[in-house]
Amino acid sequence: MTATLPVRPGAAIALPPAGDPRFEVGHWADLAGHAMGRVAPWLVRGVMGLAVLAFLFLAVGPHLLGYRTMTMLTPSMSPEIDPGDVTVVTPIAMSEITEGMVIAYHKPIEDRSLVTHRVVSVQTDADGAVQVLTKGDANTAVDPWVATLHGDTAYELRAVVPELGHVIQALRAPVVAQLLLYGAPALLAGWVLLSIWRPTPEQEEARA
Repeated sequence: MTATLPVRPGAAIALPPAGDPRFEVGHWADLAGHAMGRVAPWLVRGVMGLAVLAFLFLAVGPHLLGYRTMTMLTPSMSPEIDPGDVTVVTPIAMSEITEGMVIAYHKPIEDRSLVTHRVVSVQTDADGAVQVLTKGDANTAVDPWVATLHGDTAYELRAVVPELGHVIQALRAPVVAQLLLYGAPALLAGWVLLSIWRPTPEQEEARA
């Protein structure tokens, strides 16, 4: 026996036909919301993960592992080190400096800024002071100074991180700093809210 349930007029709302623009807009909006719900948590995780790695590499690592990081400002060591690359140097004993080694030291002229160049000559004075002549790989001539290295240690190039210096410089810009100051907490809050409000598999199946 088949039972027929009475339906009151106006009790059901007719769905728009498949070709109706309202159907297409709703369909794409639903897909966009679903995709955003999937992508947003991973995007937040990626941003937070990169921020943590950069902080560990630039701020924590030098204190724990003893290395130093510097941003290359000139093309004097191209193509091995280009402007904007970050160099990683570690301490070595003065007696270990040899020709062909790339070291970082303070120039003995002008503002005594740091320079990272290749050693072309090493000489040890009678009093034990080490003097070096250096040259940038991209330069045609040897540096016009003799650098006397003081102390017990020098710093040798160990690694190069391409383009990281440009990222650091961009992060120091006032606008970007403000975005990070207020945007990072907002991203974190959004991540938490998405985790709380994220539909269960049963809810997703019911909606599908």
